[in-house]
Amino acid sequence: MACFEMHVKLLNRFVRPKINLFRTIVAQQLEYREHGDPPSVVKLTNHTLQPIRADEVRYKVMAATINPADINTIQGIYPIKPPLPAVGGMEGVLRIEEVGSGVWDLAVGDWAIPSPAGFGTWRTDGIAPRTDLIKISNKLSIVQAATLAVNPSTAYRMLKDFVDLTPGDVVIQNGANSAVGQLVIQLCRHFNVSTVNLIRDGKADEKETKDYLGELGADVVLTETEFKRKVRSLFEKMASPKLALNCVSGRGIVYMAGCLAPKGKLVTYGGMSKQPLHVPTGAFIFKEIQLHGFWMTSWNRDPANAVKRRKMLDVLTQLSLDGKLQPVKYQLVPFKEYQQAIEATAAGHGRKKILVFEWCETLNGACCSAVNEAFSGSSVPC
Repeated sequence: MACFEMHVKLLNRFVRPKINLFRTIVAQQLEYREHGDPPSVVKLTNHTLQPIRADEVRYKVMAATINPADINTIQGIYPIKPPLPAVGGMEGVLRIEEVGSGVWDLAVGDWAIPSPAGFGTWRTDGIAPRTDLIKISNKLSIVQAATLAVNPSTAYRMLKDFVDLTPGDVVIQNGANSAVGQLVIQLCRHFNVSTVNLIRDGKADEKETKDYLGELGADVVLTETEFKRKVRSLFEKMASPKLALNCVSGRGIVYMAGCLAPKGKLVTYGGMSKQPLHVPTGAFIFKEIQLHGFWMTSWNRDPANAVKRRKMLDVLTQLSLDGKLQPVKYQLVPFKEYQQAIEATAAGHGRKKILVFEWCETLNGACCSAVNEAFSGSSVPC
């Protein structure tokens, strides 16, 4: 018995009880439990985070965008349908707060963006597998980082994957004042490719829009009606486009497709008019033009594109750091004012909305001063 007691004392001396150092973290998130009208079905809820596993990381969200695709996902009309209940938001920038024991290529303080669509960025904190994150440079502004994954990538891929564009070539696009359209203009300027840019008729700020697109690098900006009237004379002065980018569809495509060079390509990535695609039969037969569809999410899902995606993000990052690629006009909105931001995006009003978080005010140099102003009482347009 004495021998047994001695062994117990020795064990108690050298073996300490395991202490759980995990502190409880309660995250807030914008969740929807059913599909429907986004302002009605999205609710602010609390979620307690669990300890991370070896292959996981814990993060804080620095900024998260509200895109039309997010609205359509919540409505249930987008091809991506996360299991319910789901957290909104496909795009944003995260800061790593904790890494699992099996994660070697991310460290606390690193920045990352989500890899899969439907990630759920409308939250304060979260936990994700390392494989769901892509590390990015923390030299970017928060806005540059938060908006890197969707629109710049879409514009870049469409310019790179369908036609081998060289300096002096021409690209034509409709919806030129859309987010992707503005980035197409800037990238073409960098590639020394000319752009013909179409905007819809009847815009109250038509002159301001034309001037702004010109500042971004647009060579020609016309309304759809102006283009129909000038299409013949226009391409007597410049080369016929090798590539046409369409996010509108409808009958106006007849004129875009008709002006393409022989074997030119029309790439459709949206259908804002909600009308079918109208393409002239003659252009198919006598010019042998080709039609393609493009969806960034589908491209990202293909494992064969992983290396291309990394290289693309590096190129876009460097262009942003060099000042050659600027985000579209945006409005920073405090996270707790999400309701108004969702309503405005759903209605198609105003600038791009980016949710920001109060904790970012403490990051020296990581946030633009507008983030601080956003928490001083009102949303801030930039």
